[in-house]
Amino acid sequence: MDIPKEILLTMYERMVRIRKFEEKASELFAKGVLPGFIHTYVGEEATAVGVCVALRDDDLVTSTHRGHGHVISKGGDPRYMMAELYGKETGYCKGKGGSMHIADPDKGMLGANGIVGGGLPIATGAGLSIKLRNSNQVVACFFGDGASNQGTFHESINMSSLWKLPVIYVCENNQYGEFTPQKRHQAITDISQRATAYGIPGITVDGMDVVAVYEATKEAVKRAREGNGPTLIEAKCYRFHGHFVGDPQLYRDQAEVQKWMERDPIPSFEKQLLESNVVTEEDLRKIQEEVQHEIDEAVKFAEGSPYPSDKEALEDIYTDLVEEGRVR
Repeated sequence: MDIPKEILLTMYERMVRIRKFEEKASELFAKGVLPGFIHTYVGEEATAVGVCVALRDDDLVTSTHRGHGHVISKGGDPRYMMAELYGKETGYCKGKGGSMHIADPDKGMLGANGIVGGGLPIATGAGLSIKLRNSNQVVACFFGDGASNQGTFHESINMSSLWKLPVIYVCENNQYGEFTPQKRHQAITDISQRATAYGIPGITVDGMDVVAVYEATKEAVKRAREGNGPTLIEAKCYRFHGHFVGDPQLYRDQAEVQKWMERDPIPSFEKQLLESNVVTEEDLRKIQEEVQHEIDEAVKFAEGSPYPSDKEALEDIYTDLVEEGRVR
């Protein structure tokens, strides 16, 4: 693999961090410890990591309702993420956003979004801001196969293409729009075909292969930074868990799930790293142990953190102008 060892190890570490975070979050939710809903990213780790590792620290990302993996891939802190899931004031959004609304502006994470397709116009607006400020950043916009049917998808990409905005639209095609298989809500097989209508490149990659996603994203980033406009990347992947934790999954055959799990992106990448003599079995074990300790500490941090006080109920809701009575 013609990729620096440091980058390869970063990819592996972040994939493992996502998996262990999500497994712990699922466990805690099943025990009734966490409020709300949890939509895990287990199985899709290669897509988020492949994209985000190809970005600069100052590049931007918009996420989805299944956004834990995006935050971690962009370098987010599991402690603040876990605290947010617990509803604690030390969380990224002071415990007020929960699982589906985590944001970290310092890492360029503009926020997860509970609205299907909601991140598309936000990313397009951020891309326009970048162009007007001439900051040479790019935006990676994550969304699912179901969101590609929304008007926001078409309107956003049309506008972005017209103005040559530095946005990389990443469709995480995990084969299901909530409970509906792709073949029942689209007549096409490859969502990347839709790029043709807007005169931009459309690429389909194996979303279970972190290197393939990384290389496709690097090309899209180069195109965007050079002022040549957006790219639509479709990463074909699969969520190993249900739509949400507790989903009985009556809509899909477990034999299908097992077939995709045999292509688990983490052991597949481990095999690549070992065969390329990038790491040893001991190196991998050490990374796994360090990440597990990190997740355990994140849980302790969250459990030891206070809940927001009553007086904070209306904080971060209104602008200063409203609070000063200058806006009616």
